[in-house]
Amino acid sequence: MKVLILGGGGLLGRRLAISLAKRGELRGAKIDQMVLADIVDPKPIEAPFPVSYQPCDIADPGSVAQTIDADTDVIYLLAAVVSAHAEEDLDAGLQVNMMGVLNVLERCRSLGTCPVVVFTSSIAVFGGDTPQPFTDHSLPNPQTSYGAQKAIGEYLVTDYSRRGLIDGRGFRLPTITVRPGKPNRAASSFMSSIFREPLAGETANCPVEPDFKHFYLSPRKCVENLIKGAELKAEDLGKNRCMTMPGRVWSIGEMIEAMTAVTGPAAATRITWQKQPEIDGILKGWQMDIRPERGLALGLEADASFEDNIRIYLEDDAPKT
Repeated sequence: MKVLILGGGGLLGRRLAISLAKRGELRGAKIDQMVLADIVDPKPIEAPFPVSYQPCDIADPGSVAQTIDADTDVIYLLAAVVSAHAEEDLDAGLQVNMMGVLNVLERCRSLGTCPVVVFTSSIAVFGGDTPQPFTDHSLPNPQTSYGAQKAIGEYLVTDYSRRGLIDGRGFRLPTITVRPGKPNRAASSFMSSIFREPLAGETANCPVEPDFKHFYLSPRKCVENLIKGAELKAEDLGKNRCMTMPGRVWSIGEMIEAMTAVTGPAAATRITWQKQPEIDGILKGWQMDIRPERGLALGLEADASFEDNIRIYLEDDAPKT
């Protein structure tokens, strides 16, 4: 079994690689090779099998051809330009989020090997005037370029699977929090920073009101679901290969209360409340009631509570004093 992780240098890609290395097998077969590919070489991981590290730009068909070979059994397609970046730079989003996905699928088509392809989409495919709650049968109606590009990727994954060119499955990720590290260009970045920085004794700004509701999942649960998602049988996926990954809907206020319940009141006092015009238009379409019934029925899971999300961050990622 050869596994390729495109976006292997990112948070989820690296976590996924470490989890698979500990597990040692996927889809009932022993993993004997893994490739972590990204724009720059990912950091090495420890594994009981060979792991190679390869620069890959999925926007470049030649780079993709050098990375995906006929021996590749499972491809995790995690690489993407994040939401605010895709909104600011239409060309960058189109080249990576749309053409990059097509380049990967066309490479699979040319090889004729029908690998399993796990594609990470986004709940940004939902929005606009589509009635809530959003279910797996709701009409995609993205209100950002990022959401539109991800929706196109979903349709391509389903169509290439229908044609037998890949064995695809796509998962619309909730907002992943609490993420470690520094803020990135995602519009949702503050949904980690308002916990991460205050827990480290620093201030962080929240640009929305406490009653703002959104759909969340911890990094740990997301990785567990990505592994389960790769192991789903094609016949269980049916004719629509894409679905929403399970998560939970909580308000910002409820999340801060959860942090306080776990760590005490000090961190919450370090949160400021000022709107940010540069992301306000994106956030207006993000108060979502999402029901991920299909993923739950197939065995994927959400966190039990946001207290668990905080505990997972403290266990896995918070700087140790």
